[in-house]
Amino acid sequence: MLIKVLLPLAIPRSYTYSVPEELQSQIAFGIRVEIPLRRKLYSGIVTHLDAETEDLVNPKSIISIMDRQPIVTETQLKLWQWMADYYCCSLGQVMNIAIPSGLKLHSETRISPMQKLDDHLANLTNDNEFMIAEAILNNGEISIDEIAKILGKKSVYPTIKSLLDQGLITTAEHLIEKYKPKTQDFIQFAEAYRSKSKSMDEAFNLTTKSEKQTQTLLALLTLSPTLDWVDKGDLYKKVQTDSTVINTLIKKGIVIKEKFEVSRINSNHLEVDALPPMSDAQTQAYKQIISYFEEDKNVLLFGVTGSGKTRIYTEIIQEVIDRGEQVLFLLPEIALTTQLVQRLTVTFGSDVGVYHSRLDQHRRVELYKSALEGNPIFIGARSSIFLPFKKLGLIVVDEEHDPSYKQSDPAPRYQGRDTALYLSQLTGARVILGSATPSMETYLNGINGKLGVVNLIHRYGEAVLPDIDIVDLKQMHDSKMMRSMFSSPLLHAMKTALNQGEQILLFQNRRGYSPTLQCGTCEWNAGCPNCDVSLTTHKYYDELRCHYCGYRHKTPQECPACGSIKLSKIGFGTEKIEDELGKYLKEAKIARLDYDTAKTKAQFESLIYDFEHQNIDILIGTQMITKGLDFDNIGLVGVLLADKIMNFPDFRANERAFQLFTQVAGRAGRRKKKGKVIIQTYNPSHAVIQETLKVDYAGYYKRELAEREEFRYPPYYRQILLTLKHKQQEKCISVADFLAERLKAHLGSRVIGPAVPSINRIRNQYITLITIKMEQDWDTIKTIKEIIKKEIHSVKSEKNASTVRININVDP
Repeated sequence: MLIKVLLPLAIPRSYTYSVPEELQSQIAFGIRVEIPLRRKLYSGIVTHLDAETEDLVNPKSIISIMDRQPIVTETQLKLWQWMADYYCCSLGQVMNIAIPSGLKLHSETRISPMQKLDDHLANLTNDNEFMIAEAILNNGEISIDEIAKILGKKSVYPTIKSLLDQGLITTAEHLIEKYKPKTQDFIQFAEAYRSKSKSMDEAFNLTTKSEKQTQTLLALLTLSPTLDWVDKGDLYKKVQTDSTVINTLIKKGIVIKEKFEVSRINSNHLEVDALPPMSDAQTQAYKQIISYFEEDKNVLLFGVTGSGKTRIYTEIIQEVIDRGEQVLFLLPEIALTTQLVQRLTVTFGSDVGVYHSRLDQHRRVELYKSALEGNPIFIGARSSIFLPFKKLGLIVVDEEHDPSYKQSDPAPRYQGRDTALYLSQLTGARVILGSATPSMETYLNGINGKLGVVNLIHRYGEAVLPDIDIVDLKQMHDSKMMRSMFSSPLLHAMKTALNQGEQILLFQNRRGYSPTLQCGTCEWNAGCPNCDVSLTTHKYYDELRCHYCGYRHKTPQECPACGSIKLSKIGFGTEKIEDELGKYLKEAKIARLDYDTAKTKAQFESLIYDFEHQNIDILIGTQMITKGLDFDNIGLVGVLLADKIMNFPDFRANERAFQLFTQVAGRAGRRKKKGKVIIQTYNPSHAVIQETLKVDYAGYYKRELAEREEFRYPPYYRQILLTLKHKQQEKCISVADFLAERLKAHLGSRVIGPAVPSINRIRNQYITLITIKMEQDWDTIKTIKEIIKKEIHSVKSEKNASTVRININVDP
């Protein structure tokens, strides 16, 4: 019997393996099997039964079967195959990011003693060899990592090789099981008391001399009136007891203790609140969505910030789970899950599962398996698209415009929103794409009728959209009306808001203290040694940091080039804003929300809690504060420097700027009070600034779409970006020239470049870009992708090009 096995590796195809006769009855699609490959062991997924093999290939045999039930569905495999084809990568690369790491196993080399090691131990004169040999004899078997710890060094292979050459040790591969079920101790009355052959009075008579033992028995009776098993942790919470008391009760024959496997998923039965009634506008939008669903159309819910899209989502989610189907609620950032999970948990209780990459591998495995078992609701970032749903009925893609839905590395470089739409075709689930500022692609699909469009043009309840003021920074500087990075109108508005008991959000999309440290004498700049960027000053840590590669250096007190002490911190980030603002608003409680202050989920939740409960007056943040957060008391939002976002060298710069300005403005005045937004800019006449000022959605989309069509950009044309990387710039450019020449021979003017980006070195790798623009024709696109893959393979086979890394990014 031959089967095809898929491995989470960047290899062109699945491998064929044979199945021993004694295992053939257990083989099934979607289960994991243990297989040998290149002197290592891996777990792979069975994708085909009754496979055939090529001539000259002698398939190896699988070693064992690891699952009783499939962990991958046929629908998942179809999705993976589509992603591999569409995003120009291997099926193994898709599997690598789709399966939780706890289910992807690989082998570890273990060292074992040969029979003669004991006799030869005394003859070993090398100290390292003696220490290893002694450890192996004492333990019977030891890993290479353990050897490295014993010797206190990384390079241990020469010593191991020496012992191997002497025939004193041997090596073997063992599969590492990463996922371990969680177990907990449970307590129960002994059989005699459960069967009533002994009365409870007898049990209490045995504990009369110990108040703690008596209290423990009373607590056990309270927690389990039916004398069932009780979680030891629940018992500890109920009464001040400990393991010594429990063990004594076990010795007296009153209770017994057992370990049971338990879920890491929170299964507490939470009290569920009834949903508040929908407004007339929400009811109308809900009816329109249902009508489109009945026409088998997916929907764009185009609702202004604060219009109450989440309330409509919950109504439809309730209907879906009442039908016994599952719901996937996608969010662009893990950070957004905090507030939304709280809201959905209040409505749906413990049915809500939260899945994202920051969970520990054990919890991810259990959530993954719970999707197979039919858990109703999952909230997560883009990776949750890979869950093995049993019966998916609805996918909500909230903030669908957000660039975080696009994966940059590793392959597949997929777009979560587009993948969700394809998944809906495979499962029959309906999709709601929600946004106040839809992406150009989604907006055009709405205009063309590919999506049903439902508009929510007013905020929920009595809330209204905020007033927006534009401040001309050039005029402010000329009139000497600037205080550090704050204009007089912004400072005045902040003081007014604070006097009225309102909170303030300040937006600057750059963390750290200042982006550039420069010498005023010789104009030296502090640059990263690994990347072609300036190091950002972080005052709190007294460090210069690279936000691309993570390089750090102590902040110098004098110029390393000329010795001058005239070092200037140019520009400003969130840390400097916090520092400077304290000088002008000394009584205000100020905090920052950026990657430096909210690296962990706990830190983020703590900041959000403090702001929500008005323990913070002013919150300064990067784009983290623009995404979906909902607070009652924000009276003012300030954008400190709009120009950096608009002037970014990217065809999507205007789109990103309009979305960011509109989203951050939408945080203001979300309840009864009308909020205010102040945008500081050196270019107040810029089209995006004016469209934001007038809340002119129609004008913005009309202008931007016309420019995209004229210059052959998405959504009218498709793009593929080829990124070439190498530590030698000359080699990177020469290979890019060679590849571009070959591609132009097939594709002509569709190929643009090669070009060197503005930041052309990151992590000591030089970068060169080739862009391919394609017509919106699926046959043409498919042909072009095949040409690209063929030419890259051909170029990589050249001797001088084999070390150049070439990444394919479809729909960048």
